Amino acid sequence: MRDLPYYVLALLLGLSAGFLEVRLEDLLVTALFVMISTMVLGYLRPRAPWRWTLIVGFCVPLVRFWAFAFRAEHASRAQLWESGLGFLTGIAGAYCGMFTHKVIHELFRPESRQ
Repeated sequence: MRDLPYYVLALLLGLSAGFLEVRLEDLLVTALFVMISTMVLGYLRPRAPWRWTLIVGFCVPLVRFWAFAFRAEHASRAQLWESGLGFLTGIAGAYCGMFTHKVIHELFRPESRQ
């Protein structure tokens, strides 16, 4: 239950990435947005960072299919497939965020008295 705000944030960031993909139709911008989003989420909640990739990365093709089905936004088959490539940058971002959290925690932890 403590992670619920982070799941909501991940869903909002994923939907934003999807709408960015539909509006701009630029895979690089979407991939960078997904990577930065999952990096932030991986830093905030480093336990099981793959879940942030699944949530954020799944929303991009979902929004692309929604735009194709209901808004009559014509997309080629290649655009539908490339919308799923956010999983690649998402996994890199999530694990980079987790690693950054661990490094910062290790570097700046208080000295233990012995």
